[in-house]
Amino acid sequence: MPEIDSSLAGEWTFDPAHTRIGFSTRHAMVTKVRGAFNDIEGVIVVDADDPTKSTVKLTIQVASIDTRNADRDGHLRTNDFFDAPQFPEIVFVSKRIDQVEENSYIVNGDLTIKGVTKETAVPIEFIGVEKDPSGNLRAGFEGSRRIDRKEFGVNWNAALDSGGVLVSDRILLEFEISAVKTVADGDTDGDSD
Repeated sequence: MPEIDSSLAGEWTFDPAHTRIGFSTRHAMVTKVRGAFNDIEGVIVVDADDPTKSTVKLTIQVASIDTRNADRDGHLRTNDFFDAPQFPEIVFVSKRIDQVEENSYIVNGDLTIKGVTKETAVPIEFIGVEKDPSGNLRAGFEGSRRIDRKEFGVNWNAALDSGGVLVSDRILLEFEISAVKTVADGDTDGDSD
């Protein structure tokens, strides 16, 4: 495994204002419903010597679900779907990171939804690193993964006259992550400005 620039080593925190953890699913078998979670926290710890030993933890507040429809969002927070009062968080904790090719990784870890934990592999593309106008080192990542919601106890559905169902069992999770390098007290990046 090739080493990466040592300046990238350390902790990176997700920037919630520039990160989207979203999803989409078929509705009534003919259209898509899209949504996102607005309250998220995430940390990436980068091992520069061996990127496969890096770690990721993501915590999503279920009550922050937003599909741009208040009635639907309210229903999604109930026990029919996520049961936000009893299971307020969705959590992903990495166990292993495999490099597939340059800038492409599979992040393997435990995904916990509604109290059910399943090992899940998420393909992630490293987009790059830039210094933003505030002087922060910022990294971008994108990826998606289809899961079966019923494996996590999210079972509610309604039958359609055609024989189909109202909500697809397959959900596409979408990750657009902007992470900012954490600077420890006393650390400088060498810039004199």
